[in-house]
Amino acid sequence: MASCRWSWRRCCSWRPAAGSPGPGSPGRARPPGPPSAADASAQMPYFNLVKSLTSAFPNRFHHSSSAACCHSRTQSGEQYSDPFKLGWRDLNGLYEDIRKELLISTTELKEMSEYYFDGKGKAFRPIIVVLMARACNIHHNNSRDVQASQRSIALIAEMIHTASLVHDDVIDDASSRRGKHTVNKIWGEKKAVLAGDLILSAASIALARIGNTTVISILTQVIEDLVRGEFLQLGSKENETERFAHYLEKTFKKTASLIANSCKAVSVLGCPDPAVHEIAYQYGKNVGIAFQLIDDVLDFTSCSDQMGKPTSADLKLGLATGPVLFACQQFPEMNAMIMRRFSLPGDVDRARQYVLQSDGVQQTTYLAQRYCHEAIREISKLRPSPERDALIQLSEIVLTREK
Repeated sequence: MASCRWSWRRCCSWRPAAGSPGPGSPGRARPPGPPSAADASAQMPYFNLVKSLTSAFPNRFHHSSSAACCHSRTQSGEQYSDPFKLGWRDLNGLYEDIRKELLISTTELKEMSEYYFDGKGKAFRPIIVVLMARACNIHHNNSRDVQASQRSIALIAEMIHTASLVHDDVIDDASSRRGKHTVNKIWGEKKAVLAGDLILSAASIALARIGNTTVISILTQVIEDLVRGEFLQLGSKENETERFAHYLEKTFKKTASLIANSCKAVSVLGCPDPAVHEIAYQYGKNVGIAFQLIDDVLDFTSCSDQMGKPTSADLKLGLATGPVLFACQQFPEMNAMIMRRFSLPGDVDRARQYVLQSDGVQQTTYLAQRYCHEAIREISKLRPSPERDALIQLSEIVLTREK
């Protein structure tokens, strides 16, 4: 199962049963932000819910080299376009423009700060941002142009994300990222922290230049969430029934908040309707959580060469992600390992085997499907457009990615 050739085909065709708990259940008011305490208690049945779905639909997963499940035509009736090709129309020169924001005279600091802006990343977040900007503009007044301020949000989102990666690698003592050595391994931890700070400060200056106080407030929340999410990751819950809510809240703050709030920011710049702002936010939140859930799955099912970073990394850091938490339902002896953060010799290997012997991977993937379904339900409220449909396709791509 750990073979590089193994992949899951994750299609978005599943629909939740009426009244079932889950991400953004239809008809239920949801304030912006991570799951509330009430939502968290409702989410705890995921363990039993997803397990029952796995049993009810045993043939839902197929190990196949082909992982595509996208439609050939978009829902608006136009010929299908690759979401990344569609988004890159507004992102030409993305990394060059980011490097211009990093006005640094010191050669070494400049090299460190620009290290990850080499054009080799997926630019997943900027793609979502510009597609959302166009979708909201078209919905509001049929404008097919992306405002300069909306494009700036795409740059800022990528800069905040990259700064968080530099800082995370220091905290985790990571040695590789995107298939190459990390900043901290090349230049040292102290200089890496300063490089991350500099990228974040440049993003803040670019954000202030937009001049919209609402947008500034929205994206400043992201930075707070990143810090709070990291603190959540440093802790663990003794109470087994609280662990999953803790995990989802951490996932929102560390990964989904940036996507959700960036989507909301461009909707605010392009449309005055608060309902559209909420649609954009909910789409970004649900796609962001699904993205991280699949990332946690790939930590068990992909090889290091595919991921560009070591696999089983979370276990080695003492982290219990979705597949581990679900596996605990079948192997309760894992609870002790979770509480000691897999610190004893052999804990990491034993925990990995427990996960692969359980249906933790499948259940986590089903949970990601639920979040993607909710993202699709939200974005489908906008007026049909190629960009709206590209966002629908992108939510499916999140489920089928292999790295």
